[in-house]
Amino acid sequence: MTHKLVKCGIVLSFISVLLLSGLASEATPLPPLRRVNAPWFSGDVQIEQSAIFWLGKVTPTENYADVRIGYNNTELYVGVLIFDRRFWYDESPTVATLTDYDAVTLYLDKDGNSGSAPDSNSYRLVGQLNNGEPRSDWQAAWRGTGTQWANAAASFTTAIDSAWENGETGGFNNHQDNRGWFIEYRIPFTSLGLSGPPAQGSLWGLGVAVHDRDDELGGLSPLKTWPENLADNQPATWGQLRFGMPGYTPQPSVPRGNTTIRHLLNGVNVPDAAVGGTINNMCQVDPAGYIWNGWANFSDPHNMQVNVQNQRGIADWPCFAKYFITFPLGTVPTGKVILSATLTLHQFGNPGIGWGDPPEPSYLQILTVGQGWDENTLTWNTAPMARENVSAAWVDPLTAYGGDPGVPRTWNVSRAVAEAYHAGEPLSLAVYSADWPLHSGRYFWSSDHDEHPAEARPTLQVYWGDPVATLDKTAKPVTARQGQAITYALQLVGSGRALTLTDNLPITVSAPGPIKVVGGGSASYQVGAHRIVWTGAVAAGQLVTITFPVTLVVATPIAIVNQAILSDPVLGNSSDLAIVIANGQSVALPMILRH
Repeated sequence: MTHKLVKCGIVLSFISVLLLSGLASEATPLPPLRRVNAPWFSGDVQIEQSAIFWLGKVTPTENYADVRIGYNNTELYVGVLIFDRRFWYDESPTVATLTDYDAVTLYLDKDGNSGSAPDSNSYRLVGQLNNGEPRSDWQAAWRGTGTQWANAAASFTTAIDSAWENGETGGFNNHQDNRGWFIEYRIPFTSLGLSGPPAQGSLWGLGVAVHDRDDELGGLSPLKTWPENLADNQPATWGQLRFGMPGYTPQPSVPRGNTTIRHLLNGVNVPDAAVGGTINNMCQVDPAGYIWNGWANFSDPHNMQVNVQNQRGIADWPCFAKYFITFPLGTVPTGKVILSATLTLHQFGNPGIGWGDPPEPSYLQILTVGQGWDENTLTWNTAPMARENVSAAWVDPLTAYGGDPGVPRTWNVSRAVAEAYHAGEPLSLAVYSADWPLHSGRYFWSSDHDEHPAEARPTLQVYWGDPVATLDKTAKPVTARQGQAITYALQLVGSGRALTLTDNLPITVSAPGPIKVVGGGSASYQVGAHRIVWTGAVAAGQLVTITFPVTLVVATPIAIVNQAILSDPVLGNSSDLAIVIANGQSVALPMILRH
């Protein structure tokens, strides 16, 4: 064996960067229009705590569906409960015709909701209704090829449940009325090429399509999809599935105050309405045919009492109810940081009081809504779809009338308020649940509560503060030699107040070249002081970037430390520095090669 000694030149340099903790970020845009944040469970997926969203409408020939979704360390769970009047399934199914009958298609894309065609990370899973037969022939999987779908062997299971109109009326492949059916998917992550669940915060593409056949010889009823513009072979048209519930961390700020928003308080109008099986339409099934022709078109504006309800019993869907409310945010001062926010509803009752089988706690969810609505015309069929689920909390049942103002129930809606506030929009919310047990409804006072005390009305409490102006300074390159150019970049985040940035340049660099400012304000070079000064009053959260070149004029090895200071007249100073190693020495170290 021989050894060969080689000299290798290595520049030894020390680079130190001081970072400001909690750098304020730019205002966060509203999230995508259709997203579901799926909760994680350490054991079995708890269906009543799974995330929920909805699609479709209720008519004699159209279907509505609630979709529940959650996951654990081994599988993704998706349950779809469908209001469907007529059941038709293929008694001798083929893979190619599964969606020609009552069926659900589930779309997944591990790359997110992007792309013009399904690729190898795109999956399409179809499950058709049947009448108790083994499921294998009534389900199938497809996988993308880059241009289209191809039948695949992805392993997943489905299960079916259904409910007739009553014990005498209903059934499969006839012309009798039913209430609806339920299909659940359990999809092992291993069948999607994963060893376990995606990391918390991962975003997948997700889509749901509900296929409906109401006649033996007729065609399919209108397809119902989530999102509403879903295209089968275009993942970019699908919605988003986020793994885990997102949190909220406000940008650095100083607490300053809070704002209470409630109907009629300070002249504010807070419209709200419940739809479906709310107080005056609860579990209403008469006259014959009403549930298909009238229930979902019932409007109940300005009722001082509302209901929120869901459950596992498919036949009981005329008892299901959602609640919608919109809070204007104009009374929150402009240019503030939202620190936290809570929604409070006051409960006065619930179904099941006095029953031998008492009600269980209900897990009520808060979802944001993107489209506008009118409380005077809002119905189950005209109510908007949800943007995303943002909060949830357990609401215990009452054993007697809760009185006035009732029992306060509170949800954390900080992130939703911050997003709406920074987008300049009102906070529009829906309240619904994925509950499973009987008697899951909860009765609340609405904005139209016309008696004292006023706090019985829904209330949004918003805590806010003044933003802290922040600064970040960098230099490129971080090592340089005499005569070489160095570019300094400063980034600051505005506070909504007049700010001054001072950057005293070291004597080891030249006067700056052209100073470029992006985002607002103006900068100049003070020759005698060898100083850059920027001044401006930019909006809270607005990013400003200042860049300029200098030339290294020193010939000796030295660490050049350059600190900039950002001054805020209210909150004081913040600073950051950049270090450049000038004329670093090379040291030859031995490298031994073995042959």
